[in-house]
Amino acid sequence: MVSRIGQVTFDSRDGYALSLFWSQVTGYTEDPDDGNAPEHEENFIGPGGGHPGLLFITVPEGKTVKNRLHLDLTPEDRTRDEEVERLLALGATLYEDHRRPDGTGWATLLDPEGNEFCVERSDAERGKR
Repeated sequence: MVSRIGQVTFDSRDGYALSLFWSQVTGYTEDPDDGNAPEHEENFIGPGGGHPGLLFITVPEGKTVKNRLHLDLTPEDRTRDEEVERLLALGATLYEDHRRPDGTGWATLLDPEGNEFCVERSDAERGKR
């Protein structure tokens, strides 16, 4: 027997605001039968179809150390660098730049609450179809 991942949960100062940011990043949406709201302790977004989503829980304490788990994003319709620029415009912050002159590498960004995530090259940039 095995277990499936139901969702990835983020503790946050403002779960609603963070769900809005990540919804713009991923294209995930709230559950139409159980929408998100600023006063909710839990705010969920997902891709639907029974696939794992992201749950943002509002907690009183702030983030104090580096994440031990983070998301790696692969752009679907643009290059890695174009996606980094889009995410910066949404409110992310560039944390560590591991992009190399030959086009390989990745960028580590922080979401508005300081959670680390990486942006890798798109499949097209890797030569995958």
